[in-house]
Amino acid sequence: MPQLGTTTTTTTPPTGESSRESSRPATGETSRPARDNDSLHRGGPHRMLAGVAAGLAEYFDVDPTLVRVGFVALSLLGGIAVPLYLAGWLLIPDEGAELSVAEELLARERSR
Repeated sequence: MPQLGTTTTTTTPPTGESSRESSRPATGETSRPARDNDSLHRGGPHRMLAGVAAGLAEYFDVDPTLVRVGFVALSLLGGIAVPLYLAGWLLIPDEGAELSVAEELLARERSR
């Protein structure tokens, strides 16, 4: 509550909208940035081992460090991270590849 003898001034954004309204995306737009390929793949610019954590981080639009910390936490809380990482390596295709490692192995076996 203003005290007597003081003046309070407020400014509005140039478009006449409130600042909260101007930070919202326009109708039909999403706050998620557009990507060239929305499919899940391993790799990317933050790849370390097989690229599973980097691929998951890129797909879910989070920092790869968060995914890696999650894998470490899961490995310390019962060791489930190792089978999950191996499953990701087998089932998620590499960046630029059409098939995953498991699909390539199955296709190779079928062709025999």
